[in-house]
Amino acid sequence: MKAYFAGGCFWCMEKPYHTLDGVTSVVSGYCGGEEEDPTYAEVKAQRTGHRETVCVEYDETKVKFSDLLGMYFLSIDPFDDGGQFIDRGRSYTCAVYYTDEGQRALTEEKIAALEKSSGRAVAVSVEPFGKFWQAEEYHQNFAGKNPEAYAEEYAASGRKEYFEKRQEAEE
Repeated sequence: MKAYFAGGCFWCMEKPYHTLDGVTSVVSGYCGGEEEDPTYAEVKAQRTGHRETVCVEYDETKVKFSDLLGMYFLSIDPFDDGGQFIDRGRSYTCAVYYTDEGQRALTEEKIAALEKSSGRAVAVSVEPFGKFWQAEEYHQNFAGKNPEAYAEEYAASGRKEYFEKRQEAEE
């Protein structure tokens, strides 16, 4: 099975899924735009309508879509409608691209529950999956191949501070 999540910088979205048992691959790429075979430079410059997206392939006998969805919402700021952290513009906004009605329904239920519990509008688009374009090779498993550069990017982006504060608030 496959699931597609856009949550800002795909470097930061890949790493959490690598920790889940049952995830067989995580690939960075682009979804949601009309242009064929977009490049990173085009997507980053907001010229194609695509979002940076991760394709998570998983064994549903070991991990469920609901678990992947839970990890997704732990990895984003679901209330930011302008992008994620320092990454701004449509290409960094949040979306779940569903591949079947079960994924759509679970995503919409999760969003409704979060809106009810927070009293805030969730800025995650729920869209049917269309086409996934794999990003250039140097983007794949960036955190694994470049741990120091990833750590710097994660901190500089504001994600590290945001999630540390969120974790403290939950304790």
